[in-house]
Amino acid sequence: MDKINWNSRLIGIKGPKGVGKSTLIQQYIRKHFKAGDRHVLYCSADTGYFTEHTLTETAMRFVREGGTHLFIDEIHKYDNWSRELKEIYDLYRDLHVVASGSSLIRFNDGQADLSRRLVEYEMPGLSFREYLWFETGIQLDPISLDDLLSDPAGFCMRIRKYIKPLEYFKNYLKAGYYPFYFEEKGVYQNKVQGVVNYIIESELTAHRGLEVGNTRKVKALLQVLSRLVPFQVDISKISRNIGIQRPTTLKYMKNLEEAKLIRRLFSDLASTSDLQKPDKILLDNPNLIYTLSSVTPDIGTVRESFFCNQLAGTGHLVEYGGIAGGDFKIDGDIVVEVGGEDKGFRQVKDAKNGYVAADDIESAVFRKIPLWAFGFLY
Repeated sequence: MDKINWNSRLIGIKGPKGVGKSTLIQQYIRKHFKAGDRHVLYCSADTGYFTEHTLTETAMRFVREGGTHLFIDEIHKYDNWSRELKEIYDLYRDLHVVASGSSLIRFNDGQADLSRRLVEYEMPGLSFREYLWFETGIQLDPISLDDLLSDPAGFCMRIRKYIKPLEYFKNYLKAGYYPFYFEEKGVYQNKVQGVVNYIIESELTAHRGLEVGNTRKVKALLQVLSRLVPFQVDISKISRNIGIQRPTTLKYMKNLEEAKLIRRLFSDLASTSDLQKPDKILLDNPNLIYTLSSVTPDIGTVRESFFCNQLAGTGHLVEYGGIAGGDFKIDGDIVVEVGGEDKGFRQVKDAKNGYVAADDIESAVFRKIPLWAFGFLY
């Protein structure tokens, strides 16, 4: 909430289903407007009201009656949303509009160009730090990647004064990325499966042209990827297993990444094409691995998924490190090898900025940093 510039006239908040976009908006309204304040209006674009009324008409009536702040949830479920948002922006100079939508929505690639008007924000799920706040009530400050790498031992020492991260870390890897975990913990994985089904059956069909008859194949693709050891990327074999052509598999992978269900990693993003074979494939977050995999997940895959997820959630560029180097290259010049407590420095020994992110350790030693510490970046 504090990172969004709420004074902007047109704000777009996007993110996968279940990360809390609607709750964020409603909490902001409750915090900054008094109950019954007629200057603010919250509405959801998927309600029956908008089958008979337009966004433009709603904004016009609202402004006439003194409205100044309009919040539109689920904007992706409204046809012609980009054209009408542009019209509202141009017509009503004193109206502040906030729109939220799916990760698949393209605010700057709709029927109207909103690039010069709209400020866009991407909302991830809960970081490990935020999960601890919900689970224990202990609020700990986030740390930037630069500060963490410059003094990892000092950071770990400060955190351990208040909490033992390893007591909670394994559970977070299995459950806790999506905030609805704290509503009904016993059915969490069922709800995650529901989110996945909704994204494939509703959002990909509506926003990426996925044929309804192919939704089962996309689900099968996810199942295969959930069991995939990261360094074994064989697109032709995966395609044969699920019965689709190689180019279609690559297209579906791109769509699944846009939907925040998987993460494709390349050794050089600057020269990567849309349908290029990725060097490594991970599910977007470890909770998805534990939900979708029909076998016990590979712990190495779980660790790497967590690391990439937390770095990407803070806006860092994550690339494949290459066969000879560490697992990942961060922001072009930081090399990180991810592993267990016995992981050594062999893969990063030649890197100027080389680090090891090690699971099952409490404190940092030299450039060997606890994996959980990377969950405090946001």
